[in-house]
Amino acid sequence: MRRLFLLILLISSSLHAQRQTKLSRSEIGLMFGGMYYIGDLNQYGHFKGMEPGAGLIYRFNVHSRLALRTSLTYGSFSASDANSKYDVIRNRNLSFRSDLYEAAGGIEFNYWPYQIGHKRYKATAYMLVEFAGFWFEPETEYNDEWVKLRPLSTEGQGTSLNAKRPYSRLSFSMPVGLGVRCSLGKKVCLNLEYGIRKTWTDYIDDVGSNYYVNSTELAEKKGAVSGELSNRSLDGSRFGRRGNATTKDWYAFAGFMLTIKMGNPRKCFFEIGE
Repeated sequence: MRRLFLLILLISSSLHAQRQTKLSRSEIGLMFGGMYYIGDLNQYGHFKGMEPGAGLIYRFNVHSRLALRTSLTYGSFSASDANSKYDVIRNRNLSFRSDLYEAAGGIEFNYWPYQIGHKRYKATAYMLVEFAGFWFEPETEYNDEWVKLRPLSTEGQGTSLNAKRPYSRLSFSMPVGLGVRCSLGKKVCLNLEYGIRKTWTDYIDDVGSNYYVNSTELAEKKGAVSGELSNRSLDGSRFGRRGNATTKDWYAFAGFMLTIKMGNPRKCFFEIGE
């Protein structure tokens, strides 16, 4: 009976220690910053049209140089041809805004050994690589109201004018980025991070085709609003360039995060020597 009691006590202590170790390697936190997009309506303007973004993050430190992370992020961005310095772009006269919801997971690689609360290893720079899924909903302002663009098939998707089907609002991206982090006491970490996302879609801005469809025919198939928003060029020509079908859209998040170590900092099995 005594041996059984000792065995149960040993197993219980072992499970408690493992649980504490996992907690000690885990962090949860909040992200705050901004998002912007690069695409047909903003080809080169990094940080242009940036709007607020925020999220939640969980990080699991495998060891002092490598961490796994997952995050949920919400943000928005916008772009308008009216802000371009080129006459041909301003004449196109397109604009949009979109909310974006992202779920991502990946790895962080620390350039130097790091551990929250460690006396010697207080800070590091790191590299981030993730895979993400995201949802978006492009809209534009029309007659003082915001109109969702995808249902309008502004490039004739889903009709005889275009062989493509309507694009999905759910897509995927590959975030890559750089950051720095440092300890604020024994359990709190401050991160500064910039990450840009290569996406699998060209329709974050609702623009994916090289040329305009016939707006009169589109109006007959999808309605007058579809016809008007398919071509908003100031000179009324349908023979100009609408977009660039050879490139995909990008978006980025830049900001800071505060994370808190979940377990007792003295119970961390991978602590580097004093």
